[in-house]
Amino acid sequence: MSRTEWRATSGLASIYGLRMFGLFVILPVFAFYAEHLPGGDNYTLVGIALGAYGLTQAILQIPMGWLSDRIGRKPVIYFGLLLFAVGSFVAALADDIYWVIFGRIIQGAGAISAAIMALAADLTREEHRTKAMAVIGMTIGAVFALSLAVAPALNQWIGVPGIFAMTGILALAAILIVKLFVPDPHISRFHSDTEASTDSLGSVLRNAQLLRLNYGIFALHATLMALWLLVPLTLREAGMAVEDHWQIYLPVLFFSMVLVIPAIIYGEKKARLKQVFVAAIALLLCGQIFLAMTVDTIQGTMFALLIFFAAFNLLEASLPSLISKIAPVGAKGTAIGVYSSTQFLGAFAGAAVGGYLMEHHGNLGLYAFCSGLLALWFILAYTMKAPAAVRSKMYHVQEMDKGKSQQLSEQLAALSGVREALVLANERVAYLKVDMAGFDEESVNKLLEDKEGEANGFSQ
Repeated sequence: MSRTEWRATSGLASIYGLRMFGLFVILPVFAFYAEHLPGGDNYTLVGIALGAYGLTQAILQIPMGWLSDRIGRKPVIYFGLLLFAVGSFVAALADDIYWVIFGRIIQGAGAISAAIMALAADLTREEHRTKAMAVIGMTIGAVFALSLAVAPALNQWIGVPGIFAMTGILALAAILIVKLFVPDPHISRFHSDTEASTDSLGSVLRNAQLLRLNYGIFALHATLMALWLLVPLTLREAGMAVEDHWQIYLPVLFFSMVLVIPAIIYGEKKARLKQVFVAAIALLLCGQIFLAMTVDTIQGTMFALLIFFAAFNLLEASLPSLISKIAPVGAKGTAIGVYSSTQFLGAFAGAAVGGYLMEHHGNLGLYAFCSGLLALWFILAYTMKAPAAVRSKMYHVQEMDKGKSQQLSEQLAALSGVREALVLANERVAYLKVDMAGFDEESVNKLLEDKEGEANGFSQ
């Protein structure tokens, strides 16, 4: 990657990180704060407040990406970060649960994920785009672990209103990073690998395999958000001071991340991703059951959380890879957009339904809800087709008309190891799905060089 690409990638990753830190850091302490708010004795309202940001994120994420195609990436990102800051300050000043809900809804309306990904695509070359997305993904994972670890201490020092105010300030700081640090793109165009397209939206929504994965991310984040209504209270009732909860979260998250690395490597290298995927869902369900069984002991809850988060982290890493392998070669961005929107919808549904069940059916009702979601996911995953052992590749191509791009697509698809190929003339990109065992990249490069030579010779 060039210096400009690294600058763009690190800047956008930091923006993503600052924003997601504001969303994550509230999770382990919100239930305690809500107890002292007017209306906070209603668990349904507490759940809605915790997950409200997910509803507006789910609704607006894809449209905000489309808006960035029309008016530019940075204006949409500025507006989204400003909304997030306003929502954070509203929640910080809230004097009852309803104003917190309103603030969280405004936070979620700052749905800039799609615009950030599109800007990353504008600022990186095709051969380095995967690296940029990986850096952003790793930043989100690191921020998630950090936020859960520091949340109890921040709660003790500045309280939840202070945390909300801090996240608002961080959002404003992110605006400065976008303005001063992130380069302006020379050319801003649509990218099929990172953005949702109206043309491919219908086919993605009708794809049964993708729908199974979308349900999976819905269930995964619904379960996660529902548990944040209960796990912090469980630890307190077991005798652990709130400010000491980091002693549980930090080692659990660290060791859970270490445990998943061998499983990810095994699944990818041995082409057994489905088996690892299904096993992780089963492990997640076991962790959920253990949480229900060990509510009286700190050690038991810690062990159950280790199982849960080991499976959670493995699934978080596996699902995007599965989406990429299963999505049609020209519809990857659309598939990822629908997947991300479903993820946020799951966060809202899990918190809202979880709060309702806690209020009317107690802790057992919440655990039964989460277990039911995961059991259904296990069935859907077990019966899905194993994804092909393919990887996505992108190559820059010369400008050409539609007829020549169709011809080149067919020639690329005929090469050894190429499963699917699509040349998009308007993007000047060739998208390939390849089987690395039989793939000969030199033949692809030679064909593209020959086509470039033909084009140059014709132009001369």
